[in-house]
Amino acid sequence: MRFCDLCQKEVINVADCRCIGNVADLEIDECSGCIRALIVPECGHFFGLFGPGVEYIIPWKRIVKIGPDIILVDVCLKDVKGKHP
Repeated sequence: MRFCDLCQKEVINVADCRCIGNVADLEIDECSGCIRALIVPECGHFFGLFGPGVEYIIPWKRIVKIGPDIILVDVCLKDVKGKHP
């Protein structure tokens, strides 16, 4: 799967069945080359251009399923919310 394919999928939280947004970036472990987290900007924002740079950093282990159209995750949003530097 390519990064552009991930970006086209909606990220859905199975904890509350809400759409979090779309993948905008990845956090990658430099040593192993493995993906550590998906980075999803808060809905309505694009990397801080239209408001504060709030994003969700979703650990790879919290991904439940990657389907053809969506990515299911199981997270508490307040635990994965971060500020873009």
